[in-house]
Amino acid sequence: MSRPAFGIRGTGLCVPDKVLTNADISALVDTSDAWITQRTGIKERRMVVEGQSTSDLCIAASRIALEDAGLKPSDIDLIILATVTPDQHVPATACKIQAELGMKGVPAFDLAAGCTGFVYATNVAAQFFWAGTAQNILVIGAECLTRITNYTDRGSCILFGDGAGAVIYSTDFEHGEVLSASMEADGKGYDVMYQRAGGARQPLTPELLEAREHQLVIHGRQVYKFAVNKMVELVNRERANNPELELGGVIPHQMNQRIIEGARERLEIDEDRIFVNIQRYGNTSAASIPLALDEARRSGWFEGQDGKLIVLCSFGAGLTWGSVGLRW
Repeated sequence: MSRPAFGIRGTGLCVPDKVLTNADISALVDTSDAWITQRTGIKERRMVVEGQSTSDLCIAASRIALEDAGLKPSDIDLIILATVTPDQHVPATACKIQAELGMKGVPAFDLAAGCTGFVYATNVAAQFFWAGTAQNILVIGAECLTRITNYTDRGSCILFGDGAGAVIYSTDFEHGEVLSASMEADGKGYDVMYQRAGGARQPLTPELLEAREHQLVIHGRQVYKFAVNKMVELVNRERANNPELELGGVIPHQMNQRIIEGARERLEIDEDRIFVNIQRYGNTSAASIPLALDEARRSGWFEGQDGKLIVLCSFGAGLTWGSVGLRW
């Protein structure tokens, strides 16, 4: 029996107004614009201000996606929010988004898979579509990483920014049919990127807060090798899954320009076929692919790509990784 087809019907993004430049970072730690740009490709990133939270960004991005899709809140069958920075641990931030958007009765939940969150969420959404139990699903990737960034750690504080990207997948679509999707994990890499305190194992105390134990820790050298290898592996996997399609382009997780470039060279793909916006937003974790997808659509990057394979691929804490193959 053939499974129902689904694809992208609408997209939207929201980033905070406040810009955190490399010069701003240089005032906090011993670094410079040249050093940051050379090692990451990042020039600036966005940062929430007091009173803003992950749900605020999600709600704004979702409203844009609904308008883009030409759908009403009542048309949505499910909400999946990918994030590691929810408004709070309980209840799920997706439930707040549901209420604010007026989607009464629509099931909603959060999903935590680090930077791979949006790809994981798309994989989950696919199961509902392929089972024939949904027509329109709102998938959001969003983070307020600046709230848990250690601004005394030169190696990591240069990377992170805040933002949200929303995608409405639908059985009634024009572009971006989801043909294949994958997700994997290796818990042996649990301590490559992590947050020590703030959970049930180490509840926060004044002492832990003062010691910055609630902030992100990243072992950069291990991440670099892992990410380059996984990006190459994931793109080649989607090519193998869809051999009848010419590769039109890749929208990777925006982790680091050097990682993306290293993988691109090994894949032998032209620079203009890899969509990159890390220079403006930094690493926004689960938000990075939907942010990039929305910008790619609105910038005309997909012109001439009809009928070609577009690969979304990501890798992150856990360790986790995954991909989505789209026919544009």
